[in-house]
Amino acid sequence: MNAAISLENLTVSYRRHPALHHVNGAFERGSLTAIVGPNGAGKSTLLKSMLGLVRCNDGRVITHVQAHRIAYLPQQAEIDRSFPISVLDCVLLGYWQAKGNWGGIDAAMSTRARQSLAAVGLEGFAGRPLSSLSVGQFQRVLFARILLQDAEVILLDEPFNAIDARTTGDLLRIISAWHAERRTVIAVLHDHDQVRRAFPQTLLLARNVVAWGDTAEVMCDANLQRARAMAEAVDEHAHICEVSEAEVLALSREREHLHEHAHAHGHPHSPAHAHATQVKGAAQ
Repeated sequence: MNAAISLENLTVSYRRHPALHHVNGAFERGSLTAIVGPNGAGKSTLLKSMLGLVRCNDGRVITHVQAHRIAYLPQQAEIDRSFPISVLDCVLLGYWQAKGNWGGIDAAMSTRARQSLAAVGLEGFAGRPLSSLSVGQFQRVLFARILLQDAEVILLDEPFNAIDARTTGDLLRIISAWHAERRTVIAVLHDHDQVRRAFPQTLLLARNVVAWGDTAEVMCDANLQRARAMAEAVDEHAHICEVSEAEVLALSREREHLHEHAHAHGHPHSPAHAHATQVKGAAQ
């Protein structure tokens, strides 16, 4: 597999409460993957782990692209829209990773930012204050900013939450275009029907990996029920358990074996279902 991001025995906790538990796998370059799971399954934590925004208790994240080629769209609730800034200035922040604090914005860059606004349906909005926008319009602005970043990997945390159907459809078309350009897109989502329609790959989380691979196979009733049961069974006060290197290696070999088996039988995109190691105390 030509991976964009690899996860090796990734374990993360908040105040000693497990959020992610021995997650193993990889996001292939050019893949379009939805991350789904019950509330509290660790979906947003996984994105932040891949960005280095939260500390890993065990294991590691390996990014196979340069940091400045990764774009991130957080949940809108995490963004302060009261800052006195114009729509155009917000989009121009997409150049920040490439230009830094002291890099100047020239006419060509400003033109491209306006073109990005037009591409998301906001032509003529450049001079408006950010605080005047609706939720859907603001999300379009954030997508325009990502367009400027020209990222290889794009991480989206609940990009369609609380926005109208028309905006959702327009933004899904942008995501499909990114996928056609062989960019790696990873999105945390809650709408299972939307995932089945638009995302070829899915990672189903319940702090552990429940299933990871082809969406049609991952999003079956048995897996979804298992994810709910695992989320309900987790002991929030359990200590973070340790997994030996031998166990991690065994899990990795199992995924490789299943992946090779799928190829041998003509199913190159069949999922390599990971072992869902129970959080210590969850099944006791």
